[in-house]
Amino acid sequence: MRLVGPEGEQIGIVAIAEAMRLAQEADLDLVEVAPTARPPVCKLMDYGKFKYESDQKRREARKNQVQTVIKEMKLRPKIDPHDYETKKGHVVRFLRAGDKVKITIMFRGREQSRPELGIRLLQRLSTDVADLGYVEAQPKQDGRNMTMVMAPHKGSRPQRVPEPAARA
Repeated sequence: MRLVGPEGEQIGIVAIAEAMRLAQEADLDLVEVAPTARPPVCKLMDYGKFKYESDQKRREARKNQVQTVIKEMKLRPKIDPHDYETKKGHVVRFLRAGDKVKITIMFRGREQSRPELGIRLLQRLSTDVADLGYVEAQPKQDGRNMTMVMAPHKGSRPQRVPEPAARA
């Protein structure tokens, strides 16, 4: 087998018994790192320390991952201006928090024959919040609903708002 030392230096091709003896002398473990290589490659290392460090790296990587959350906002084509502003405020809050927003327009009855109303409303909303996010998925008609997905801009940092304290 080919043997690699504890500092990564090449020791060379040695017999298994010799490698085991070197590992015992150095009070280290003999770990097979490439079993399919010809000859197989083994390394002298402290396996417990190696496992601990790899677990720490994995934990750190998991901590740095960001979970993408998709919030949904439902609208109707004939929405009142005040209601539109309220819904737009929710979309702004979601985008500032770093969440994606799926905007759904629900058509009922004869409204289905006028999909341009929904497209116009979605375009208006996307231009109103263009400074916070961009359109990730263009408006698409799906049966009675029309959907569009907006995502926050890449460079913007999420601003989490602390929850108000519960009153006793």
